[in-house]
Amino acid sequence: MSPFLAAVFWNVNPIIAHLGPVTLRWYGLFFMLPFVVGTFVLTHIYRSERVSPQWVDVITIYMLIGTIVGARLGHMLFYDFEALKADPMVVFKIWQGGLASHGATLGILLACWLFARNNKFDYLWVLDRIVIVVALGGACIRTGNLMNSEIVGKPTTAPWGFVFPRDAEHLLPVTRPLPAGAVQVAAEPVRFQDGTTSYRLLPEGTAVAPDSPMAVPRHPTQIYEALFCIFLLALLYSMWNRTKERTPRGQLFGLFVVLLFTQRFLGEFLKENQVDFENGRLLNQGQLLSIPLILIGIWVLWRAGKDPKNPYGYAPRDLEAKEAAALPPTAR
Repeated sequence: MSPFLAAVFWNVNPIIAHLGPVTLRWYGLFFMLPFVVGTFVLTHIYRSERVSPQWVDVITIYMLIGTIVGARLGHMLFYDFEALKADPMVVFKIWQGGLASHGATLGILLACWLFARNNKFDYLWVLDRIVIVVALGGACIRTGNLMNSEIVGKPTTAPWGFVFPRDAEHLLPVTRPLPAGAVQVAAEPVRFQDGTTSYRLLPEGTAVAPDSPMAVPRHPTQIYEALFCIFLLALLYSMWNRTKERTPRGQLFGLFVVLLFTQRFLGEFLKENQVDFENGRLLNQGQLLSIPLILIGIWVLWRAGKDPKNPYGYAPRDLEAKEAAALPPTAR
């Protein structure tokens, strides 16, 4: 069977274009896309509940800062703490890569709490609406990971497996005959100071040597997670659309957290470990970080709408007042 029939050959360049000193990357585009599209979604939600869409601009700023800071700090604390101890300034070197979804989750939770506290919104009301946009963001981020050929799955013989020749970290020593769908890659071995080895991709056009490593078909876990986030987006929006301002307080947030991080926990069994210290563990770092979030989600879901004094949450129903104030005096 030829490689093109046994697997999907994924060799997409992660760079869109070079514009002078600026490099446009697919990941950056997909990272920012949910903040742009999400404003339209959130504006529709807020308008439907008589909340002024002016608040969307405010919460978007909170979300942008919370997501970036949380994701970067989360990566350094959860996955690369030794580098952070050696050089605390490395946390600002985002261009070197390293963003963690669990850190982004914590950053978003803090950002929404600050927004709610500072603007007299109910915290769970804010979270119940923002998770619809976050589901969209999750789909976009995992698509960006796919464009980067990163966060790959374990080898598979499934016909939908993807071959990632740009993922030098997970190339394997060549075997004969080549496994179905596998391709050799022009790369050379690299030995690090700690004794571990990896591969370095050689310049494009370099001839593939007989002993060059191979890229084998792997689970496209980025696509699995992106599709699941799209499912969550459709589910949460349809639930909100049925009840809107009478949505039980905490229901959408609790359901989102339980489903997302349960999928993350189970999906990690199909992924390659992201850092060396995860090797040999029963559960990897992503799974360990998902467990408390699942438990929190279950508790919030169990309590959803049960507060008799505040079953639906609250937000400033100020749409009519804001729009009336914006009209010229002769039109009021």
